[in-house]
Amino acid sequence: MEFTPDGPMAIPMWVNGHAFLTVTPDFFTVTNPATGEALRRVPLCGADEAVEAVKAAQAAQPEWAMMGVPARRVCLERLAQGLERYAGHFAKLLIQECGFDEARATAEVAEAAAALRDNLVGQTGVLGIVLDATRPLAGFAETMAPALMAGASLVVKPSPKAPSAVFALCELTAREEWPAGVVNLLQGDAAAIEGLCASAVDRLLYYGNAALGAQVGAMAEAADKSFDMKAP
Repeated sequence: MEFTPDGPMAIPMWVNGHAFLTVTPDFFTVTNPATGEALRRVPLCGADEAVEAVKAAQAAQPEWAMMGVPARRVCLERLAQGLERYAGHFAKLLIQECGFDEARATAEVAEAAAALRDNLVGQTGVLGIVLDATRPLAGFAETMAPALMAGASLVVKPSPKAPSAVFALCELTAREEWPAGVVNLLQGDAAAIEGLCASAVDRLLYYGNAALGAQVGAMAEAADKSFDMKAP
């Protein structure tokens, strides 16, 4: 991560295999919970950005599903290996944004790599994933892997408090030559979740604290969107 003369760099969305720069009026400042230091900024996206991310996922899903389970398993294994190669970088992001000590951050990276290698098969389609900051990287891997194994494509909305490790994993899919659009990232808070609920995703998945999950579930219900929740 680099810094600009005006302060911390903004982390973009990730859409169709590329960083997706969007102009929004508001940004969330990501801080180190242990020191209060401003680290990065994320754009607070809404319905328009959700539509773009979902379009990319819709376009990519048929080809990803046609690849078959063995080919998708190879992709997930390569992603796990890439995560392990950059384990120190991912752990540093977790330490900075979640206040984890080194042992806990290192353990979460290992848990995420193990989850990517799990052979569980979930539901296919175009899925939205919403995460809190409890276990941002491992929670993402544990939620995404079964869906990807089933042939789903994804739009993930990480917590604005801890977006960097999730963004870095999305970026790593491109380095590992995954098909563009299979995994996309939407930055933001409640407006971004509402945008996902109003979009063409088939189902919304939430991983994290149950209290926040209830709020996300209420948004999904209001939009008549199927919803599943998993607690850490």
